[in-house]
Formats: sequence, C-alpha cells, structure tokens
Amino acid sequence: MEQAWGDASVWIGLAFLASLIAHKTRTSVALVELCLGIGAGALVGPHLTPWVQFLSALGAVVLTFLAGAELEKEVLRRYWKESLAIGTASFLAPFLACGWAARFFLHWSSDAAWIAGIALSTTSVAVVYAVMLESGLNEEPIGKLILAACFVTDLGTVLTLSLRFSSLGWPFWTFAVLTAVALPIACRLASAVLRVFGGTHIGEPEARYLWWVLAVFAWLAVRGGSEAVLPAYLAGVLLADTVQTHREFTRKVRSTVFGLLTPFYFLKAGVLVDVRSVWALRWIVVFLIVAKGIAKWTGVYPVARWFRFPSDVSAYTALLMSTGLTFGTIASLYGYNRHILSKAQYSVLVTAIILSAIVPTLVAQGLFGRRLTRRPAEVPSPSLTQSGLSGPAPQPEE
Repeated sequence: MEQAWGDASVWIGLAFLASLIAHKTRTSVALVELCLGIGAGALVGPHLTPWVQFLSALGAVVLTFLAGAELEKEVLRRYWKESLAIGTASFLAPFLACGWAARFFLHWSSDAAWIAGIALSTTSVAVVYAVMLESGLNEEPIGKLILAACFVTDLGTVLTLSLRFSSLGWPFWTFAVLTAVALPIACRLASAVLRVFGGTHIGEPEARYLWWVLAVFAWLAVRGGSEAVLPAYLAGVLLADTVQTHREFTRKVRSTVFGLLTPFYFLKAGVLVDVRSVWALRWIVVFLIVAKGIAKWTGVYPVARWFRFPSDVSAYTALLMSTGLTFGTIASLYGYNRHILSKAQYSVLVTAIILSAIVPTLVAQGLFGRRLTRRPAEVPSPSLTQSGLSGPAPQPEE
C-alpha cells in the first residue's frame, strides 16, 4: 500500500503540473499531459501498475463518450451532405495514403501499417472544439459543420479499428447484436433517469447509471474482441441531445473525467514513448507528419471547394481536419498493447500525432482564423445558407 500511495503521488503530481502549464500557456491540457508523460518517461519512469492501466482505460472510454456527446444531431441532419462528404474524405485519404506509405516505404508489417493508417486518419475533436470556442466560430455554421465532419471522421476510425482487429466469432457477433439492441434501450433509460433525478440527489444515481452502462458495454466489447471505446462513442452520440440539455450533469461528468481519469490516459501514453527511438528515427516522424498533412489536404480541400466554400475557408477546414490527438493515441496504444507495434514504432507514431495537433492548428489560426472571425456569415456554402442557420451577409463599412 505504501508503494501504491507513492506511485499515486507521482502520477497525480504530474497531472496537477500539466493543468498549471496548460492554464498558463492556454494550451490543450491533453497535449501538455502527453508531453509531460514523455519527459517523465525519459527522466523518472513512473510505474505502470495495474490500477494505473485500469484508470487509463476508463479515462479513454469516458473521454470517447464525451466526444460523441458533443455532436448536435440537428447540425448533422441539416448539414449531412457536407459533413458526410468532408468527414469521409478526411478519414479515407490519410487512412489509405499513410497506411500504404507505412507498408511500402517504411516496410512495417501489414497490421502495423493498418494501425498507422487508422491513427493518422483521425481528427481531434478536443483540439477543434477548443479552437472553435476560442474564435467564436462554434456558434457559426462553418464551426458546427466542421465539428459534425469530425464526428464522421472519428466514427470511421473507431469502426475500422474495431472491425479490422476483431475476431469475428460468436463473442463478437453477440457483442454486436447486444450493442445494436440493448444500447439504445440503455440510453433511453439513461434519459429517463436524468429526467427523474436531474442531478439533485446527493447519491448521483444518474452518473452511477452512466458509469455502469459504459462498464457493461466496455466488458462486452473486450470480450467480443473489439475495442471498449466503440460502444462508448455510440452511447455518447445516442445521448448527445439529452446530455446537452442537462448542463449540470455534463459539468460533473467532465469534472470527474478531466480531473481524475484522462490525466492517467494521456500521461501513460506519453510515458510509453521512447525518446531515444524518436530521435534516432526523427526522419520517420517528419515523413509521417508530411504524409498525413498532404493526404488530409488533398482529401478535404477539393471536397470543400466542390461545395463552393471560399478558398480560405476550404484551406482552414482542411487544416483543422488535419489535427489529431485523442483517437490517434487510442489507436496507437491499442496497437502497442496488442504487440502489433514495437516500442519504436509506437513512439514515432505518437510523436507524429502530437505534432499534428500543434502544427496545423497554429497555421490555421495564424493564416485564416482572425480573417474568418471577422466575416463568419460569408463562410457557409449556398446549401448552408439555404438551411437558415447562417446570418445575414455583413454590410460593408462606410
């Protein structure tokens, strides 16, 4: 027990330090936790005990649930053509290009190349959402559309990861059937529990019910040879409207997740990075970042232009869809835990993902962010304007 408390003091201390740095630098706390984890792994080497592993896995599951719960169904219904087209291109282009490059240029194994393609195809909802909030574009049609496209991209990532690496025996099909039938029922009951208790009971039955549902379906997913984050993401999507109408409940869940669980996930992902391997294979990191950036751009930019987005809006959308963090590290860690990726491969892949969360965001905000914030009503394509969600065109200054 003494050792456990000692380990806990190291991990929680790192989490606290990460929050201070993130607050001071106005940077994504997940990004800081990953970087701190890399540094701690190289200098201190915190123990990856079973309880750390479990809290890390639980953090990934609940974080994925919250990502799904960010989706506004009304936005997806109104912008389904644009979000589906952009999101699909954002997933398929880097998935195919980066997977192919890892297989034939880097000579990784077939399964390792699959993991690389999946990890580098992701778009970070957390990073994009933070950028939207900071710029105010989350209230504009283009911001809502980009977030909806992120959902399509990440759903493709989660489904591909689960289906490609699942053993399609009877446990998997049992999980698939139970998820299709029982998960919507469980989510309807969750809505009813929220309406009844509404976050007023000190025992927090609505929160405990949510944890229970996520735990049950995570167990079914793992037992079925799939990934625990898949039912969590679907549950978040199904409960998105309910969660968004119960802000106090959402605040409590986020406080628990970001205060306790996700630091273990991101710190652990960083601790597993081998800095010496990254330095020795730095050219591979650059190669992966460039491959992802080119694939995202060639996939997203032409589609956005096809919907008659202005060129700067198309470029801004392509750059933000190039960011990756949460699901990319989930896919990488999945490959490492199942011995598909070596420690060196995992290290260069996670480093490329971390840099992909930084570089495109800085470029997008530096070149286009301020310009688009000044004239958000010009952003939507004609189909968005017809939806009635765009404001009137700005009047020229006299």
